[in-house]
Amino acid sequence: MSVALTSTAVPTSTRSDKVRVMVVDDSVVIRGMISRWIGAEPDMEVVASLRTGLDAVNQLERINPDVAVLDIEMPDLDGISALPQLLAKKRELVIIMASTLTRRNAEISLKALSLGASDYIPKPESTREATAAETFRHDLIQKIRHLGAKARRSTVHTAVSPPLAPGHDKPRMGLPPAAAPVQVARRSFGLLQPKVLLIGSSTGGPQALMTLVAEIGPVIDRVPVLITQHMPPTFTTILAEHLARTSKRPAHEGIDGESIKPGRIYLAPGGRHMRIARHGIDATIALDDGPPVNFCKPAVDPMFTSAIDVWQGSIMSVILTGMGSDGMRGGKDIVAAGGSVIAQDEASSVVWGMPGAAVNAGICAAVLPLNQIASKLVRVFAGDRS
Repeated sequence: MSVALTSTAVPTSTRSDKVRVMVVDDSVVIRGMISRWIGAEPDMEVVASLRTGLDAVNQLERINPDVAVLDIEMPDLDGISALPQLLAKKRELVIIMASTLTRRNAEISLKALSLGASDYIPKPESTREATAAETFRHDLIQKIRHLGAKARRSTVHTAVSPPLAPGHDKPRMGLPPAAAPVQVARRSFGLLQPKVLLIGSSTGGPQALMTLVAEIGPVIDRVPVLITQHMPPTFTTILAEHLARTSKRPAHEGIDGESIKPGRIYLAPGGRHMRIARHGIDATIALDDGPPVNFCKPAVDPMFTSAIDVWQGSIMSVILTGMGSDGMRGGKDIVAAGGSVIAQDEASSVVWGMPGAAVNAGICAAVLPLNQIASKLVRVFAGDRS
């Protein structure tokens, strides 16, 4: 399926405010292809095309990019080894890890996120396959655009801000300055006791999910937890294993037809939508190989909307950091059925696209920093609807 590249508005830019991109990959074909794509965008430019991580580390200060697209497997110095050295030289650098879809590279990409990489992107097995290359192009350009623009805003703010007062924490890398809270309408929490927790996330989601599942043990023990994270195959397999270790609860990719039970975490497998269906008295997983929704597969909206047929208004949903607006339409349906939506706030989100869309749609009962969502969920599932 062809993916339209005009799904989001492209800002006009002068040369001085274009996002500066450094492409680091030992394949001359990949470097050339990515450079052409970036060069065709009015709001970004390639400032260096390098073959190894060592070249990137040695030339970083001279090049001064906003974003680095960093391959994992390279001679001299590979991507995972170059990552901490690059961030040591430029703390606010946005690093997008690029790798082919192997289990080893998926593990390395998730490790890179824990070491400070902003995001990852899977490279297609063959750039000659039109759909795969077009999807790669769309995803890469959107990640560079959103993460790079945010990094530039953060850099400008840091340059003009006075030193922090003693006792104040430093702002998180790559996040925008704290702003006065936006006054948005809040809905009351649903009156029905939730029977399930649904979570949707994208860019920044793996880190956010680890933080969240580590602290919601009492919720997991009470109800099933279903998660859709925008991720390709193999990556979701690894993520499920990480979620199991972090939560100390069973977690795995959803299997078509399996019964959904409390005490378990079910993750949508990469490349398939995870819906919920009823089979007799049981709620079951229904995997869907249909077209992408909101340019994503898996997508959050199919999971959210299908859950209503099973649990009606007894649904608690959470929309975490991510680009786009996936989850907003499904969240509207959940609220209309009597359920509730919690969104991550802007300051703690890597990208405030998905949660921001839900907030702006007026469907949220709470908008909270990541570190407050777990405690709120524990209280809500214990009966506190305030």
